[in-house]
Amino acid sequence: MRREYFDQMYAASPDPWGFTDRWYEQRKYALTLAALTRQRYRSVFEPGCSIGVLTAQLALRCDRLLAVDLVDTAVQNARREVRDLPDGAGDVVVERWDAHDDWPEASFDLIVVSEMLYYLDPPDARRFMDRAADHLDADGEVLLVHWRERVPGYPMTGDEAHTLAVATRGLDTQATYEDDDLVLHLLAPTGAGSTAVREGLRTASSH
Repeated sequence: MRREYFDQMYAASPDPWGFTDRWYEQRKYALTLAALTRQRYRSVFEPGCSIGVLTAQLALRCDRLLAVDLVDTAVQNARREVRDLPDGAGDVVVERWDAHDDWPEASFDLIVVSEMLYYLDPPDARRFMDRAADHLDADGEVLLVHWRERVPGYPMTGDEAHTLAVATRGLDTQATYEDDDLVLHLLAPTGAGSTAVREGLRTASSH
């Protein structure tokens, strides 16, 4: 979708999707964080961070966080959101970034794609997911969560975006959640162990 669409959304409201006050959003954030298999991550990438509500919560679970968005207004608001984080939060950098731009040079052990992939045309979404896999550490994870209802003008539904995402070469599905409103997938490189395997509670082959 064109940048003008998002500029108009933020011009009409500083929080156009109700990230700060809708229970749907708070519940979604809780589900997102609960799906993560590690208590803390080394380096996180959050494309499409919007005004930084989820960003501030992710910052408590990592050492470093790069959050990016297409819209200057959203970037400015996200920077304010993470300005005074509590002790224990990781270092957060918020920058402007277009999903068609070159990816950061760094690799990440967590990439969070929340309500973002369905804004891309399928070929661009395919390239985005391939780049995500390329920039993922061997022990990394990609967490995707999206609204399921078809929105007029959006290139894909959440379900369509996730069907494309789970087909990414080299990534396997580690966890899935869906209800009438949202769909969530946690992807990781083929052969990645679960939380229990990493903590020695079971072997990789047992169930």
